[in-house]
Amino acid sequence: MAGGKIVVAGGTTKSWKVLLGLRIFAFMATLAAAIVMSLNKETKTLVVATIGTLPIKATITAKFQHTPAFVFFVIANVMVSFHNLLMIALQIFIPKLEQKGLHLLSIAILDMLNATLVSAAANAAVFVAEVGKNGNKHAKWNKVCDRFATYCDHGAGAIIAAFAGVILMLLVSAVSISRLLFNSNKFSSTAPSATATDVP
Repeated sequence: MAGGKIVVAGGTTKSWKVLLGLRIFAFMATLAAAIVMSLNKETKTLVVATIGTLPIKATITAKFQHTPAFVFFVIANVMVSFHNLLMIALQIFIPKLEQKGLHLLSIAILDMLNATLVSAAANAAVFVAEVGKNGNKHAKWNKVCDRFATYCDHGAGAIIAAFAGVILMLLVSAVSISRLLFNSNKFSSTAPSATATDVP
């Protein structure tokens, strides 16, 4: 106990609980984003041409597999969800792994990498979603959300969840780095005293 607070590996009990809570919410956000996007699908019968007065109809299905950015979005969110699930399990069931600074450094680096990954996926999906909603007159790309409204609405929900995951992962990274710094300061403050006791 130091300064009235129970100190655990890499920080206080409060920081341990905050980190665990943030990881749980980040896991839920990225998992929800991945599930919603992976199940996003809409089929409609549309008029694609007209011969005289006879309309030619075709059944068209919009799904995330048709867009590489959305495929990357799903994969990235699944990877970040798995990372947080693994970290939650380690934090709860094997807390002794955090007793060494090397493990804290590895966790902090992985947290930053996963925050970058989910941010890249969310921004790539936003770019494609914006084109789908508004089109691009200069490139003569037609918008599709006026025809596949449900598909676009579900995609928007997944993107919102992903951006919530981005914010949570940034907070997770901040807490991980603070725990790493706490551990480093604790080691540097105890090292001189330990050396002094060894001197005859």
